[in-house]
Amino acid sequence: MNTILIVGAGGVSSVTAHKCAQLPEVFHKIHLASRTLSKCHLVAASVRQRTGREISTHHLDADNLDESILLLRTLRPDLLLNLALPYQNLTLMDACLATGTSYLDTANYEPREIARFEYKWQWQYHERFRKQNLCALLGSGFDPGVTNVFTSFAAKHYFDEIVELDIVDVNGGENTESFATNFNSEINIREVSAVCRHWENGQFVESPSFSTHRTFSCPEGIGDFEIYRMYHEELESLTQAYPSLRRAQFWMSFSPTYLRNLKVLSNVGMTGIQPVDYREKSVVPLQFLKSLLPDPGSLGESTTGKTCIGCIIRGTKEEEHRTIYIYNSCSHESSFAETGSQAVSYTTGIPAMIGAKLMLQGRWFEAGVWNMEHFDPDPFMEDLNTLGLPWSIEEHDPFLKENRP
Repeated sequence: MNTILIVGAGGVSSVTAHKCAQLPEVFHKIHLASRTLSKCHLVAASVRQRTGREISTHHLDADNLDESILLLRTLRPDLLLNLALPYQNLTLMDACLATGTSYLDTANYEPREIARFEYKWQWQYHERFRKQNLCALLGSGFDPGVTNVFTSFAAKHYFDEIVELDIVDVNGGENTESFATNFNSEINIREVSAVCRHWENGQFVESPSFSTHRTFSCPEGIGDFEIYRMYHEELESLTQAYPSLRRAQFWMSFSPTYLRNLKVLSNVGMTGIQPVDYREKSVVPLQFLKSLLPDPGSLGESTTGKTCIGCIIRGTKEEEHRTIYIYNSCSHESSFAETGSQAVSYTTGIPAMIGAKLMLQGRWFEAGVWNMEHFDPDPFMEDLNTLGLPWSIEEHDPFLKENRP
């Protein structure tokens, strides 16, 4: 029997639990663990109501190695799905090594004290996982995750060589809050405020955050959005996997209201990640701000519109220049109707489920620590189409060449 342990009880974890429960032939036993047990109970109740499946709930402080090892030894899962905070990746990987458990996550590790996320810490675990015949799959969300697979699928089927990559993440959704993030507020603000890095002629080039932007027209009538260049972790692994890339960039949409509020909060120090003294107590401003902002998991019912995330890939095929655009669009309303979560959680939770499915089936299993582009993209792309995130391919360049930065 295949047994999984999902760590975390936020919006992504909820979607993954619901989608795993829809496939009893693959996921025979589902456990859910979090520091906040009440959140696990809410997810379990929703899964029961929507699918009729029972999932077991457990308390876990994922920062505590001994506690994580004890729970893994008690439950003996075949696979741990780390859908908690990226601060906890290394602790949970250590627990997996101590108990002979394979591992999956959706975002790379970052230390609490530095807003700089890199794969180097997790890649250092490769030999340890290989020697124990365990597989660790990194970044099985949408971006990173599906964007990696879109790129490898294009490289396999559409190009002899890829030379440019633009990943564009647009959230065209709207909600009733004056200021809210669409996933964990602390992680979101750390990520978007970091120094921008993009790949140019064999190296990463830095620029100030939000300093480069352009207008992007989404397909399917979703609309026009202002997108800003920023760093995202899949650029690190993809530029290593495809050394022919001369340029690789990541873009994300932000509304004027979001940027205005973020600037004010930054100006007054509320986005700081270093502790400050307040009335003889140590407080991290960003963590305090997170406690005041709406829980992203609560936004599903009020959010309307669509996400549109995809890859613009340029290269050559049989010595002819070629450009394709692979993307998925996802409705916030339909996501909420199916799983009780908005589309940002939905588009991350489904790839986590698909990655776990392919690992348990042995179709994506090789001892070591791997990013998504390492494996054959075809079964993953097939599952996206049938399990909730259908994709489209257009043979044109949505970026006009003369408008590129």
